[in-house]
Amino acid sequence: MTAAILLLAAAVAWLAVVRQASGMTSAPGTMGFHLLGFLGLWTVMMAAMMLPAVTPVGAMYARLVERQATPARRVGRVGGLVAGYLVAWAGYGLLAFALADLAGRLAEREPRLAEWIGAGVLAVAGIYQLTPVKDRCLARCGSPFSVLVHIGSYRGPLRDVRAGLYHGGYCVGCCWALMVALIALGVMDLRWMVALAAVIVLERVWRYGRALSYAVGVGLLVLAVLAPSHPELIPGLHATGGMGGM
Repeated sequence: MTAAILLLAAAVAWLAVVRQASGMTSAPGTMGFHLLGFLGLWTVMMAAMMLPAVTPVGAMYARLVERQATPARRVGRVGGLVAGYLVAWAGYGLLAFALADLAGRLAEREPRLAEWIGAGVLAVAGIYQLTPVKDRCLARCGSPFSVLVHIGSYRGPLRDVRAGLYHGGYCVGCCWALMVALIALGVMDLRWMVALAAVIVLERVWRYGRALSYAVGVGLLVLAVLAPSHPELIPGLHATGGMGGM
């Protein structure tokens, strides 16, 4: 039941993102949003992309509290877990806003430099996919049991939110580079959003998830090599004649 609710929430978030993206084009900058609007859209995007990956943890967490709470209370506790998880990603959205804003300014004032920086961003993201740090974060983020062992001692009214923040922190550590790459590839490009969301889920649940991480890293490095001569690959740092907006 918990898994179905989380997947339904992700589907609703996807519908909201698709509706918003239908009136936008991939372009440098913050898509015409100020900070609060950007953070709101970013959080909905993270709900769409990340909730399918957090479903195993949410389902196991619901089973953990099953004997300790009524059905309504159990829903509230899992909701706290998800809220904390999304707060972690909303916090990362502050950095994403700053980077997107900087990308827009660079693309306008120093377009050639911006394109090379875009290539560098993809290279950094690709290299991170191959590092031991990525391995450690993925191991924690993809293991519901390790999360539950750590948060079992949490107490107090905010224990579920703290649990979500803990899990979300590791998932930010696991996926931050992919999200930075998304800024370069086009924040509102639905093709890249769907592709990266699939990667994020498969990294955690597929038996060959780590091999997929390596393959994605190599793919990002290839895109980094191609980007300076094909800047259309990085619309987040390459102005093509019109800025995306509302």
